[in-house]
This record gives sequence, C-alpha cells and structure tokens, in this order.
Amino acid sequence: MAMANHQFEIEKAEAEWRETLTPEQFRVLRQHGTERARTSPLDKQYGKGTYVCAGCNLPLFTSETKFDSGTGWPSFYAPIEGAVATSIDRTLFMTRVEVHCRRCGGHLGHVFNDGPKPTGKRYCMNGVAMKFVSA
Repeated sequence: MAMANHQFEIEKAEAEWRETLTPEQFRVLRQHGTERARTSPLDKQYGKGTYVCAGCNLPLFTSETKFDSGTGWPSFYAPIEGAVATSIDRTLFMTRVEVHCRRCGGHLGHVFNDGPKPTGKRYCMNGVAMKFVSA
C-alpha cells in the first residue's frame, strides 16, 4: 500500500495496537478491513458531537457534516480540516480513494463523489474506526 513508508505522528508496533484496540477495530484500522453494513451504532447516531479516531482520539468529523447516505455506514460530506489524509486503494479489482487518520494512519473508509452539497463528497466511514464524543 502507498502508505507503507509514510511516517505518522503516532506509530506503534502491531502488538501495541492489538493491546489498545478491540479485534474488530484492529482489523479495520490496522488491516484495512471493512465492517458489515448496518452493524455500527454510529450509523444512526445523530446527536451533536464529534467523531474521533478510535486509534488515537484525533477529532475527525463533526455531527454538523453527518448525513444519512442509506449505505449502512456513517457518512459525512466533509472532515474536520487537516484531520484525514487519502491514498489510492486498488484492492477488490477497483480504484477507490481510501481515507485514513492523518495522525496514526488508521484506515477509516473511503470517499466518493456522490455526496450532498456543499462538497458533493461522501466520506463513507467504518463506525468501528471511530468513537462518538457527545457535545
């Protein structure tokens, strides 16, 4: 993957990540997995607050940018400025834009060009990769 040689602010050995993350968080954040659609309680979370990285607690998205995409995953039209980075994902016989935490490199999901105004983007995130902090 393109990020393999990238240095992040927070870097841990695999064993350290396994100690701090649940098995499902580890599979998604560190092994680029995807949770099953409609399994995350964050998909239907519409309270005011902030969605933070489950790996390093970096604020990623605010509730103001969340919308119901109907996909079964938490979706946002924009991240908090400077919170995420992207790379090209060529797995599953297609090319997609992967979204990851800019601080720890954790895989969050993918971004697509079929979202609502004002950005037209749909940041389709794995709920297990994030935690919700109520305002």
